[in-house]
Amino acid sequence: MRVLFVCTGNICRSPTAEAVFRAKVAEAGLADRITADSCGTSGWHVGDPPDGRAQKTLLNYGIDMSDLRGRALADKDFLDFDYLLAMDHGHYRHLVRMAPGGYEDRVRMFLEPVDLAGRTEVPDPYYGDLEDYELAYRLIEPACQAWLDRIRAAL
Repeated sequence: MRVLFVCTGNICRSPTAEAVFRAKVAEAGLADRITADSCGTSGWHVGDPPDGRAQKTLLNYGIDMSDLRGRALADKDFLDFDYLLAMDHGHYRHLVRMAPGGYEDRVRMFLEPVDLAGRTEVPDPYYGDLEDYELAYRLIEPACQAWLDRIRAAL
């Protein structure tokens, strides 16, 4: 099973989700059956490492994502991934518009499997401070667990 996390520039939310999800998959002993990647709807940060504030936040939880690099969404991603998980409604609409016919059902909202006080999006922390990155993590962590549980049940 292959999962792709999608945000705008691929330096904050989606690489955070990728790193958290990978850590959970490894902890569950499922790295040989579940893989993850992340990308952005734009190419603004292709080749860049995750934002330093995102890295610092995850290091506080024992997760190192310094090896990740930004990349842009590619047409082949719709064929290569079972789930394309959008961090907000703008990403969702972008993905659905780009999806080849018959592949739209692979596009989902990232927060779909969790009830987080009515939240449906992970807000972009880029223009904020470390508290905004911490909020993003607090939304991303339970959603990653919920996706892992959902996928594990389907294996």
